[in-house]
Amino acid sequence: MTLIDILTAVVLVLISALVIFLIVYLGKITRSVQALQKDISKITDRLEPLLSSLSELTIKLSDLGDQAKRQLEITKGMVFSVKERIEKILELEGKIRAGIEGPIMGVVNQFKAISNGVSTFLSYLKK
Repeated sequence: MTLIDILTAVVLVLISALVIFLIVYLGKITRSVQALQKDISKITDRLEPLLSSLSELTIKLSDLGDQAKRQLEITKGMVFSVKERIEKILELEGKIRAGIEGPIMGVVNQFKAISNGVSTFLSYLKK
């Protein structure tokens, strides 16, 4: 046996050991990938109901937002209507005041004139 034969035998033994080592680690990697697949499958199974619930929640929140918008528009309409009515009432009040103030002031001025006349008459009588 020559040195080349011995080295060839050693290289073959080392290559065989390396192949066995790679087979063992390839088995471990395969088991790890399978475990990862199982975990992903479990997560997927748990996420499906969650996503469904989130979808329903999104729809309900969208409906709630739409209802709130409609109620807000109704409220705005009511506030605008009340504002218009109050403005009309204030305008009517102003017209009533303007219509009554003139005649009342005339009557008040006449009473003042009568009062002045009576007081002048009484002061003339006292003399």
